[in-house]
Amino acid sequence: MEMAKAAAALAQQVAHTSAPMIFLNIGEPDFTAPPLVQQAASRAIAQGNTQYTQAMGLPALRERISEWYAARFGVDVAPSRIVITAGASAALQLACLALIEAGDEMLMPDPSYPCNRHFVSAAEGTSVLIPTTAQERFQLTREKVEAAWNPKTRGVLLASPSNPTGTSIAPEELQRIHEFVHGRGGITLIDEIYLGLSYEEHFGHSALALPGELGQSIISINSFSKYFNMTGWRLGWLVVPQALAAVIERMAQNLFICASTVAQHAALACFEAQSLQVYESRRAEFKARRDYFIPELNRLGLRVPVMPDGAFYAYADCTGAAARLGVNGSWDFAFELMKRAHLAVTPGRDFGQAAPDQFVRFSTASSMEQLKQAVARLESILG
Repeated sequence: MEMAKAAAALAQQVAHTSAPMIFLNIGEPDFTAPPLVQQAASRAIAQGNTQYTQAMGLPALRERISEWYAARFGVDVAPSRIVITAGASAALQLACLALIEAGDEMLMPDPSYPCNRHFVSAAEGTSVLIPTTAQERFQLTREKVEAAWNPKTRGVLLASPSNPTGTSIAPEELQRIHEFVHGRGGITLIDEIYLGLSYEEHFGHSALALPGELGQSIISINSFSKYFNMTGWRLGWLVVPQALAAVIERMAQNLFICASTVAQHAALACFEAQSLQVYESRRAEFKARRDYFIPELNRLGLRVPVMPDGAFYAYADCTGAAARLGVNGSWDFAFELMKRAHLAVTPGRDFGQAAPDQFVRFSTASSMEQLKQAVARLESILG
């Protein structure tokens, strides 16, 4: 947030220059909701469909999500297991409050999205960040989970694809992790909000597709923000084991009453064939941006050690580039880019304690034109 505030202030100063600020620090798609979704929202307002829904969400929307899982991922998820929430943030809050007691520890990879560990803290739990490596795709392994497990451990909180790395857990490794966690009576929470934005067949699978009881017992968090391009609509969902659904319903009713009714009616149109065609076209565009931008970063000495298989991020080693600019560490490097290239990126300290000074995160959610401008500016200062 400090970086974002500084970038916003500088952006006002350079707005009318030949080099206005380029924001590659925020993970927000430049696409907005497609036409059918916007029309459905307007129609809901015009028809007065704006009153509270059930705490679990519109039954029709829960059914549409269930059908999407079946058509897209070949997995059977009963609508009764799906809870519509006020964004993925509310889904994580509900899951953590329902399952974590004071003093419980949740194992998480380092680096990882910072807000996830704050939800654990809000439930009076403790996040245990386990350093990961590029060889591990910056994801946890069963061996590391086993080594860190202790009497206080409640479970694991994973993300696949991950923010900030854009890397996913291989399905076979995820199964090994969840088999161990489930066998210990623990819980596996997995943030899948970038799941629709997968670019490689091997990784583009929901954790809910794990076989038998494993798939039924895992808890998945998802959102309409990323693949469905509805960031400000604040709409997400949670898939829970059947036995947990009633507990989550009571908590949702008390904490939120319901998610936005207008957003829910609009989201029904996300699953129309025309909308899904738009989303798949946009997914191809995000992949094209990845395929252009990351080789350019590597060429300029901002090495991305693992090619992202999803989302829209590049987690780049800035050690050599920082030295060429005469600064030390990702924090100073990010500010130097902002001042000298009018380019905003996110330094690694936001994502954990594993080599935070070594990495910066670029977002490739911006247009191809902006990414090309960013490469030109990087080249002008890095040589």
